[in-house]
Amino acid sequence: MSGPTPPAHCTFDPEDWLRLARHWHPVARSGDISSAPVKATLLDEQLVLYRIKGDVVAARDICPHRGVPLTLGFHDDEGIICPYHGLRFGENGRCNRIPSSPDQPVPAKLHLTSYAVTERFGLIWVCLAPDSEQPAKLPTMPHWDDSGFQQINCPGFDVAGFAGRQVEGFLDVAHFAWVHTDTFADAANQLVPAYNPVETDYGFSVDYWSTVSNFAAGSPQQAPDGFEWLRRFEMHLPFTTTLTIFFPGDARLTIMNAASPVSARQTRMFAPIARNFDLHIPPEEVHAFNLRVFEEDRLMVETQRPERLPLDLTLEAHIPADRSSVAYRRGLKRMGFGEFFLV
Repeated sequence: MSGPTPPAHCTFDPEDWLRLARHWHPVARSGDISSAPVKATLLDEQLVLYRIKGDVVAARDICPHRGVPLTLGFHDDEGIICPYHGLRFGENGRCNRIPSSPDQPVPAKLHLTSYAVTERFGLIWVCLAPDSEQPAKLPTMPHWDDSGFQQINCPGFDVAGFAGRQVEGFLDVAHFAWVHTDTFADAANQLVPAYNPVETDYGFSVDYWSTVSNFAAGSPQQAPDGFEWLRRFEMHLPFTTTLTIFFPGDARLTIMNAASPVSARQTRMFAPIARNFDLHIPPEEVHAFNLRVFEEDRLMVETQRPERLPLDLTLEAHIPADRSSVAYRRGLKRMGFGEFFLV
Protein backbone atom coordinates (compact mmCIF):
# COMPACT_ATOMS: atom_id res chain seq x y z
CA MET A 1 0.00 0.00 0.00
CA SER A 2 1.60 3.28 -1.13
CA GLY A 3 1.11 6.73 0.32
CA PRO A 4 2.41 8.94 3.14
CA THR A 5 4.61 7.23 5.69
CA PRO A 6 3.84 6.96 9.42
CA PRO A 7 5.66 9.30 11.79
CA ALA A 8 8.76 8.22 13.67
CA HIS A 9 8.05 5.99 16.68
CA CYS A 10 4.59 5.16 15.31
CA THR A 11 2.64 2.68 17.46
CA PHE A 12 0.47 1.41 14.59
CA ASP A 13 1.06 -1.24 11.97
CA PRO A 14 2.14 0.84 8.93
CA GLU A 15 -0.65 -0.35 6.62
CA ASP A 16 -3.29 0.15 9.29
CA TRP A 17 -1.86 3.60 9.99
CA LEU A 18 -2.34 4.58 6.35
CA ARG A 19 -5.89 3.21 6.28
CA LEU A 20 -6.71 5.26 9.38
CA ALA A 21 -4.92 8.34 8.01
CA ARG A 22 -7.33 8.35 5.06
CA HIS A 23 -10.28 8.98 7.39
CA TRP A 24 -11.46 12.07 9.24
CA HIS A 25 -10.78 12.19 12.98
CA PRO A 26 -11.61 14.96 15.50
CA VAL A 27 -8.64 16.57 17.22
CA ALA A 28 -10.16 19.50 19.18
CA ARG A 29 -13.33 21.44 19.90
CA SER A 30 -13.82 24.39 17.57
CA GLY A 31 -14.24 26.80 20.47
CA ASP A 32 -10.85 25.83 21.90
CA ILE A 33 -8.91 26.94 18.81
CA SER A 34 -8.05 30.61 18.33
CA SER A 35 -5.06 32.39 16.82
CA ALA A 36 -2.68 30.96 19.42
CA PRO A 37 -0.91 27.66 18.60
CA VAL A 38 -2.53 24.59 20.21
CA LYS A 39 -1.01 21.12 20.37
CA ALA A 40 -2.86 17.97 19.31
CA THR A 41 -1.79 14.44 18.42
CA LEU A 42 -3.42 12.20 15.82
CA LEU A 43 -2.14 8.75 14.89
CA ASP A 44 1.17 9.57 16.61
CA GLU A 45 1.56 12.69 14.44
CA GLN A 46 2.27 15.80 16.51
CA LEU A 47 0.08 18.65 15.24
CA VAL A 48 -0.14 22.39 15.74
CA LEU A 49 -3.60 23.93 15.36
CA TYR A 50 -4.29 27.64 14.98
CA ARG A 51 -6.86 29.95 13.45
CA ILE A 52 -6.03 32.63 10.90
CA LYS A 53 -8.69 34.93 9.40
CA GLY A 54 -11.33 32.60 10.80
CA ASP A 55 -9.95 29.45 9.18
CA VAL A 56 -8.24 26.64 11.06
CA VAL A 57 -4.80 25.38 10.04
CA ALA A 58 -3.65 21.90 11.08
CA ALA A 59 0.03 21.27 10.43
CA ARG A 60 2.96 19.19 11.60
CA ASP A 61 4.19 20.70 14.86
CA ILE A 62 7.70 21.39 13.71
CA CYS A 63 9.34 24.45 12.24
CA PRO A 64 10.91 23.43 8.90
CA HIS A 65 13.88 25.72 9.60
CA ARG A 66 15.45 24.10 12.69
CA GLY A 67 12.86 21.69 13.99
CA VAL A 68 11.48 23.52 17.03
CA PRO A 69 7.84 22.74 17.95
CA LEU A 70 5.66 25.66 16.95
CA THR A 71 3.40 25.04 19.94
CA LEU A 72 6.23 26.56 22.00
CA GLY A 73 5.71 29.81 20.09
CA PHE A 74 3.19 32.61 20.08
CA HIS A 75 1.15 34.60 17.55
CA ASP A 76 0.28 37.95 16.07
CA ASP A 77 -2.40 39.03 13.61
CA GLU A 78 -0.60 37.37 10.70
CA GLY A 79 0.11 33.90 12.06
CA ILE A 80 2.05 31.83 14.58
CA ILE A 81 5.68 32.59 15.31
CA CYS A 82 8.52 30.16 15.97
CA PRO A 83 10.23 31.06 19.28
CA TYR A 84 13.70 30.16 17.97
CA HIS A 85 14.22 32.51 14.99
CA GLY A 86 10.87 34.27 14.66
CA LEU A 87 9.72 32.74 11.38
CA ARG A 88 5.97 33.29 11.01
CA PHE A 89 3.39 30.97 9.47
CA GLY A 90 -0.05 32.13 8.34
CA GLU A 91 -2.75 30.94 5.95
CA ASN A 92 -2.43 27.30 4.85
CA GLY A 93 0.72 27.03 6.95
CA ARG A 94 2.73 29.18 4.58
CA CYS A 95 5.76 31.03 5.92
CA ASN A 96 5.18 34.77 5.49
CA ARG A 97 8.11 36.32 7.37
CA ILE A 98 11.82 35.67 7.89
CA PRO A 99 12.88 38.39 10.38
CA SER A 100 16.63 37.95 9.81
CA SER A 101 16.23 38.30 6.01
CA PRO A 102 13.07 40.38 5.52
CA ASP A 103 13.73 41.05 1.81
CA GLN A 104 14.42 37.44 0.83
CA PRO A 105 11.66 35.61 -1.07
CA VAL A 106 10.30 32.78 1.05
CA PRO A 107 11.34 29.39 -0.35
CA ALA A 108 8.64 26.71 -0.57
CA LYS A 109 10.70 24.48 1.70
CA LEU A 110 9.90 26.81 4.61
CA HIS A 111 6.14 26.24 4.39
CA LEU A 112 4.60 23.92 6.97
CA THR A 113 3.41 20.42 6.20
CA SER A 114 -0.31 21.06 6.54
CA TYR A 115 -3.25 18.67 6.50
CA ALA A 116 -6.85 18.62 5.34
CA VAL A 117 -9.05 20.18 8.03
CA THR A 118 -12.75 20.95 8.42
CA GLU A 119 -15.16 22.01 11.19
CA ARG A 120 -18.39 20.18 11.95
CA PHE A 121 -20.47 19.39 15.06
CA GLY A 122 -18.40 21.89 17.02
CA LEU A 123 -15.23 19.87 16.36
CA ILE A 124 -12.06 20.28 14.32
CA TRP A 125 -11.62 17.24 12.04
CA VAL A 126 -8.32 16.34 10.36
CA CYS A 127 -7.49 13.89 7.58
CA LEU A 128 -3.76 13.20 7.38
CA ALA A 129 -3.75 11.39 4.02
CA PRO A 130 -6.87 12.02 1.90
CA ASP A 131 -7.57 9.46 -0.80
CA SER A 132 -8.20 11.45 -3.99
CA GLU A 133 -9.91 8.51 -5.69
CA GLN A 134 -12.16 7.47 -2.80
CA PRO A 135 -12.26 10.38 -0.33
CA ALA A 136 -13.58 9.49 3.09
CA LYS A 137 -16.87 11.03 4.15
CA LEU A 138 -17.27 12.92 7.38
CA PRO A 139 -19.56 11.15 9.88
CA THR A 140 -23.09 12.52 10.21
CA MET A 141 -25.04 13.34 13.36
CA PRO A 142 -28.85 13.26 13.65
CA HIS A 143 -30.58 16.41 14.95
CA TRP A 144 -27.46 18.59 15.22
CA ASP A 145 -28.90 21.14 12.80
CA ASP A 146 -32.59 20.60 13.60
CA SER A 147 -34.77 23.44 14.88
CA GLY A 148 -35.50 23.24 18.59
CA PHE A 149 -32.38 21.27 19.43
CA GLN A 150 -29.71 22.50 21.80
CA GLN A 151 -26.08 21.88 20.78
CA ILE A 152 -23.66 20.94 23.56
CA ASN A 153 -20.02 20.00 23.14
CA CYS A 154 -18.42 18.22 26.07
CA PRO A 155 -14.74 18.73 26.92
CA GLY A 156 -12.37 16.11 25.54
CA PHE A 157 -11.90 12.98 27.62
CA ASP A 158 -8.65 10.95 27.59
CA VAL A 159 -8.63 7.14 27.73
CA ALA A 160 -5.47 5.05 28.13
CA GLY A 161 -6.67 2.47 25.66
CA PHE A 162 -7.22 1.74 21.98
CA ALA A 163 -9.97 3.66 20.18
CA GLY A 164 -11.53 0.44 18.88
CA ARG A 165 -11.95 -0.91 22.39
CA GLN A 166 -13.61 2.32 23.54
CA VAL A 167 -15.98 2.34 20.56
CA GLU A 168 -16.94 -1.28 21.12
CA GLY A 169 -17.77 -0.43 24.72
CA PHE A 170 -20.03 2.42 23.59
CA LEU A 171 -21.89 0.00 21.29
CA ASP A 172 -22.26 -2.60 24.05
CA VAL A 173 -25.71 -2.84 25.65
CA ALA A 174 -25.12 -5.77 28.01
CA HIS A 175 -22.90 -3.83 30.40
CA PHE A 176 -25.53 -1.23 31.42
CA ALA A 177 -26.73 -3.20 34.47
CA TRP A 178 -23.17 -3.86 35.63
CA VAL A 179 -21.28 -0.64 34.93
CA HIS A 180 -23.78 2.26 34.74
CA THR A 181 -26.02 1.76 37.76
CA ASP A 182 -24.83 4.97 39.45
CA THR A 183 -25.86 7.09 36.47
CA PHE A 184 -28.89 5.63 34.67
CA ALA A 185 -29.17 1.83 34.60
CA ASP A 186 -31.01 -0.64 36.85
CA ALA A 187 -28.90 -3.45 38.31
CA ALA A 188 -31.95 -5.73 38.25
CA ASN A 189 -32.64 -5.13 34.55
CA GLN A 190 -29.99 -7.39 33.01
CA LEU A 191 -31.86 -8.94 30.08
CA VAL A 192 -30.73 -7.91 26.60
CA PRO A 193 -33.59 -8.35 24.10
CA ALA A 194 -32.63 -9.61 20.65
CA TYR A 195 -31.51 -6.96 18.15
CA ASN A 196 -30.03 -7.06 14.68
CA PRO A 197 -27.39 -4.74 13.18
CA VAL A 198 -28.08 -3.67 9.59
CA GLU A 199 -25.14 -2.99 7.28
CA THR A 200 -24.98 0.52 5.77
CA ASP A 201 -22.65 2.27 3.35
CA TYR A 202 -20.89 3.90 6.33
CA GLY A 203 -20.80 0.87 8.64
CA PHE A 204 -24.00 -0.37 10.27
CA SER A 205 -27.02 0.76 12.27
CA VAL A 206 -28.86 -0.86 15.16
CA ASP A 207 -32.30 -0.23 16.63
CA TYR A 208 -32.16 -1.53 20.20
CA TRP A 209 -35.41 -1.69 22.17
CA SER A 210 -35.40 -2.30 25.93
CA THR A 211 -36.97 -1.15 29.21
CA VAL A 212 -33.66 0.27 30.51
CA SER A 213 -34.40 3.90 31.36
CA ASN A 214 -32.19 6.76 30.24
CA PHE A 215 -33.37 9.16 32.92
CA ALA A 216 -30.63 9.84 35.45
CA ALA A 217 -30.66 7.64 38.54
CA GLY A 218 -32.74 9.32 41.24
CA SER A 219 -34.40 11.71 38.80
CA PRO A 220 -38.04 12.61 39.52
CA GLN A 221 -38.68 12.15 35.82
CA GLN A 222 -39.66 8.61 34.91
CA ALA A 223 -41.10 6.93 31.86
CA PRO A 224 -44.62 5.42 31.99
CA ASP A 225 -44.80 1.82 33.21
CA GLY A 226 -43.91 -0.60 30.44
CA PHE A 227 -42.34 2.10 28.26
CA GLU A 228 -39.88 0.69 25.74
CA TRP A 229 -36.85 2.81 25.01
CA LEU A 230 -35.41 2.91 21.53
CA ARG A 231 -31.67 3.44 21.25
CA ARG A 232 -30.56 3.88 17.66
CA PHE A 233 -26.85 3.35 17.12
CA GLU A 234 -25.22 4.41 13.85
CA MET A 235 -21.65 3.18 13.49
CA HIS A 236 -19.49 5.26 11.16
CA LEU A 237 -16.38 3.16 10.64
CA PRO A 238 -13.74 3.21 11.91
CA PHE A 239 -14.21 5.09 15.22
CA THR A 240 -17.30 7.34 15.31
CA THR A 241 -20.73 6.30 16.58
CA THR A 242 -23.91 8.27 17.11
CA LEU A 243 -26.58 7.17 19.59
CA THR A 244 -30.08 8.63 19.38
CA ILE A 245 -32.25 7.90 22.41
CA PHE A 246 -36.03 8.16 21.98
CA PHE A 247 -37.48 9.48 25.22
CA PRO A 248 -41.25 9.51 25.94
CA GLY A 249 -43.14 11.78 23.56
CA ASP A 250 -41.06 13.70 21.06
CA ALA A 251 -38.01 14.15 23.29
CA ARG A 252 -34.77 13.10 21.61
CA LEU A 253 -31.16 12.97 22.71
CA THR A 254 -28.29 12.30 20.30
CA ILE A 255 -24.74 11.68 21.50
CA MET A 256 -21.77 11.38 19.16
CA ASN A 257 -19.02 9.13 20.48
CA ALA A 258 -16.03 10.25 18.41
CA ALA A 259 -12.92 8.33 19.47
CA SER A 260 -9.80 10.02 18.15
CA PRO A 261 -6.77 7.68 17.95
CA VAL A 262 -3.96 9.70 19.54
CA SER A 263 -1.87 6.53 19.32
CA ALA A 264 -2.57 2.81 19.30
CA ARG A 265 -2.81 2.90 23.08
CA GLN A 266 -4.21 6.36 23.74
CA THR A 267 -7.60 7.80 22.76
CA ARG A 268 -9.08 11.27 23.05
CA MET A 269 -12.85 11.16 23.24
CA PHE A 270 -15.16 13.87 21.92
CA ALA A 271 -18.90 13.92 22.58
CA PRO A 272 -21.12 16.48 20.84
CA ILE A 273 -24.71 16.29 22.12
CA ALA A 274 -28.01 17.47 20.60
CA ARG A 275 -31.28 17.44 22.54
CA ASN A 276 -34.70 19.10 22.40
CA PHE A 277 -35.66 18.89 26.11
CA ASP A 278 -34.38 20.14 29.48
CA LEU A 279 -33.03 23.17 27.64
CA HIS A 280 -32.96 25.14 30.91
CA ILE A 281 -30.23 22.91 32.37
CA PRO A 282 -26.78 24.56 32.08
CA PRO A 283 -24.41 22.82 29.63
CA GLU A 284 -21.90 22.39 32.47
CA GLU A 285 -24.31 19.99 34.20
CA VAL A 286 -24.58 17.97 30.98
CA HIS A 287 -20.78 17.91 30.75
CA ALA A 288 -20.54 16.62 34.30
CA PHE A 289 -23.12 13.85 33.81
CA ASN A 290 -21.56 12.75 30.53
CA LEU A 291 -18.16 12.60 32.24
CA ARG A 292 -19.59 10.40 35.00
CA VAL A 293 -20.89 7.92 32.41
CA PHE A 294 -17.55 7.77 30.59
CA GLU A 295 -15.66 7.46 33.88
CA GLU A 296 -17.75 4.39 34.69
CA ASP A 297 -16.46 2.80 31.48
CA ARG A 298 -12.84 3.79 31.95
CA LEU A 299 -11.61 0.84 34.04
CA MET A 300 -13.14 -1.70 31.66
CA VAL A 301 -11.59 -0.16 28.55
CA GLU A 302 -8.18 0.51 30.04
CA THR A 303 -7.74 -3.00 31.48
CA GLN A 304 -9.00 -5.12 28.56
CA ARG A 305 -6.57 -7.63 27.11
CA PRO A 306 -5.42 -7.93 24.47
CA GLU A 307 -5.16 -4.15 24.22
CA ARG A 308 -5.93 -4.18 20.51
CA LEU A 309 -9.34 -5.25 19.21
CA PRO A 310 -9.17 -8.86 17.95
CA LEU A 311 -10.67 -8.89 14.45
CA ASP A 312 -10.31 -12.66 14.25
CA LEU A 313 -13.59 -13.69 15.86
CA THR A 314 -12.17 -17.06 16.92
CA LEU A 315 -9.83 -15.41 19.43
CA GLU A 316 -12.56 -14.49 21.94
CA ALA A 317 -15.86 -16.00 23.06
CA HIS A 318 -19.13 -14.28 22.07
CA ILE A 319 -22.67 -14.21 23.45
CA PRO A 320 -25.94 -13.14 21.72
CA ALA A 321 -25.73 -9.66 23.27
CA ASP A 322 -22.50 -9.11 21.29
CA ARG A 323 -24.18 -8.65 17.91
CA SER A 324 -23.02 -5.05 17.60
CA SER A 325 -19.49 -5.95 18.69
CA VAL A 326 -19.32 -8.72 16.10
CA ALA A 327 -20.71 -6.40 13.40
CA TYR A 328 -18.09 -3.79 14.35
CA ARG A 329 -15.18 -6.20 14.10
CA ARG A 330 -16.44 -7.59 10.81
CA GLY A 331 -16.82 -4.08 9.44
CA LEU A 332 -13.23 -3.19 10.31
CA LYS A 333 -12.01 -6.44 8.78
CA ARG A 334 -13.87 -5.70 5.54
CA MET A 335 -12.08 -2.35 5.41
CA GLY A 336 -8.79 -4.24 5.39
CA PHE A 337 -7.60 -3.53 8.92
CA GLY A 338 -5.30 -6.06 10.54
CA GLU A 339 -3.65 -6.16 13.96
CA PHE A 340 -3.55 -2.33 14.39
CA PHE A 341 -0.58 -2.31 16.79
CA LEU A 342 3.09 -2.64 16.05
CA VAL A 343 4.44 -5.38 18.33
